[in-house]
Amino acid sequence: MKKIQLAYVCFVLFLVSCNSDSKSVATTDTQAADKAISPATQKNLDAMHVIDKAFMTGDISGVDSVVADNFVDHTDKGDMNRDSLKSMIKMSAADKTMKMETIKEVADDEYAFAMMHMSGTGDGVTMPAVPYDMHSVEVVKFSNGKAIEHWGYVLMADAAKMMASTPGAMEKMKPAEKGKKK
Repeated sequence: MKKIQLAYVCFVLFLVSCNSDSKSVATTDTQAADKAISPATQKNLDAMHVIDKAFMTGDISGVDSVVADNFVDHTDKGDMNRDSLKSMIKMSAADKTMKMETIKEVADDEYAFAMMHMSGTGDGVTMPAVPYDMHSVEVVKFSNGKAIEHWGYVLMADAAKMMASTPGAMEKMKPAEKGKKK
């Protein structure tokens, strides 16, 4: 269950990221703000921001307009779809302590990458019922301005801290020993 929650958090972070056009790269640096970005890059970034807003409000009405029907979220529990994303958005919005911040986003016409920071006091549903402070990198692939794939990567040190503070979490991660006698 905790792995699914962590995967959802990663996906949340992915959606708060950005996307773009391979001929131009967009970032949220003030230095890069002077550079023009392509319409494809802007469309992808706008899609990411629609999802970001959905995670903050719980309003999924705009999801279908920016996430493809055949969307795949690659998680440790297997591949998830757009309906799973909508469920995760609703669950995440219920955790009123969660704070998400995009540290940096970079995009081209096919992919968007975001460095995210997330903190809060878990509600025991979306996140473990302990305080958390973690970083992740979210990767989203786009086609025609719609998200078609997502991968989320959590900083291992942050994941280890969260797991260490969650009673029984480390025991659940140990592989079962079958047929071994001592």
